Amino acid sequence: MTHDEHTAPDRHRRSGALGLRFPRRTRGPVSPPATGASARRRLRRLQIRLTLAYALTTLVGVGALSWLVIRTDARSWESAEYEEMYRRASVSASLLYYDDHGLELDGLHDDEATTGRIQVGVVRAGPDGRLSTVFTSFGTGLSVPAAQSDRIVRSAMRRDTTVRTEGHAHDGRPVYLLALPFYNDETHRTAGAVVTIGGPGQGHAEHRRLETAVLTGSAVLTALAAVAGQLISGRSLRPAWEALEAQERLLADAAHELRTPVAILRGSVDIADRDPQGVERHLPRIRRATDRMADVVDNVLVRGRLRAAPDTYEPVPLRLDQLVEQICDELTPSGAPITQHLHESVVEADPALVRIATRNLLDNALRHGRTPGDPRDRAEVEVTVLGPTIAVADRGPGVATGDLPGLLERFRSPGGGTGIGLALVQEIAAAHGGSITVAQRPGGGAVFALTLRNTVPPRPRPWRLLRLRLPGSRKTHEPGDRMRG
Repeated sequence: MTHDEHTAPDRHRRSGALGLRFPRRTRGPVSPPATGASARRRLRRLQIRLTLAYALTTLVGVGALSWLVIRTDARSWESAEYEEMYRRASVSASLLYYDDHGLELDGLHDDEATTGRIQVGVVRAGPDGRLSTVFTSFGTGLSVPAAQSDRIVRSAMRRDTTVRTEGHAHDGRPVYLLALPFYNDETHRTAGAVVTIGGPGQGHAEHRRLETAVLTGSAVLTALAAVAGQLISGRSLRPAWEALEAQERLLADAAHELRTPVAILRGSVDIADRDPQGVERHLPRIRRATDRMADVVDNVLVRGRLRAAPDTYEPVPLRLDQLVEQICDELTPSGAPITQHLHESVVEADPALVRIATRNLLDNALRHGRTPGDPRDRAEVEVTVLGPTIAVADRGPGVATGDLPGLLERFRSPGGGTGIGLALVQEIAAAHGGSITVAQRPGGGAVFALTLRNTVPPRPRPWRLLRLRLPGSRKTHEPGDRMRG
């Protein structure tokens, strides 16, 4: 049995009545619009751009920090080396003195200041201003070109202060140079300078190790930032992905569901336009098509609402029996009579959602629950309200319990239906914490039962309940006025 849309025979019979042939409806979901793929590509590109922006920002920040750390460490080692060179130069200058024989260097040969990796030299200026090296701690002359040592010595003597600079040894290695002037005890004039030569040495190796560690850590941190940026951007764009998917589902549902009523409406209008007797006798068919379109639009919008925000329904105390009676009164004039067994029931539910679910069940039964062999081809439908359950029974071919999952799938049905009516009923039931079930009806047919979870026990008057009064509805049941046939 098909409990969601027209079966194939129904479609052929309807098209024959109108004298038209409508294209066969394809099974399966409607392909999403081409704009959906474009929007997905834009979202992916946006995610990639956000990831790159996050990674580049992290790289710039980490790079600046790494540069600061490396530069600070290099200056720290350089300052430490110059301080040690200055200490040795100061000690060496204090050991120099003048006597009758001139400048004495005896104190330099066995002092710790002139031993070690830092070279110490004494350069003296002659009466003619020429410079000569009178002592070197290594005993082989200064390890830098004479021009470099002469330049720093003359600068220290001219400024009468300590001078330091950088240079290169004979073998091209970078070195640090420091010159401290010393004075003639008799004339109290600068007589030369003590020159110390050092280099990065062990500090340079330590600095290189720190530089390697900092750069490696920066690369790893940047990679982790890129991964984190990918995850964060994906999480940030998740609402956009969900909104896009909801939009695609809404468009696909609308396009799929409106196809048949639009075709029927157009065919009816074309026939009425060619009918010389006028359009009056075609108006009922056109009205049914427009009603069907209105129902489709309601179903699609409610489905989109449930998909987008399943927890935003608004439950209120609702007289379930009165709601069902109003729906039956609306459907009866345009279809077969509906036998009603209504027992007073109050539930906490969203009236709009329950109304659509109930109407879908009844509309499904009226269209597909026809009694086999009935010459009038009319459906025999019964609706029962008992507690939080709405049961709709018909006399159609029936549905096996195992086929219910297929009936509740969007655009799929084992019996040939391809609508979303029953799938929407299931979603509305799930939103209320309830369920939908199907069973064989004794004597033939099927019984669909919609059960809601939140039930409010009936209370005596003057407690006021929500009473749904719609334009055109005739009356509602009061307690004790049950079992209408």
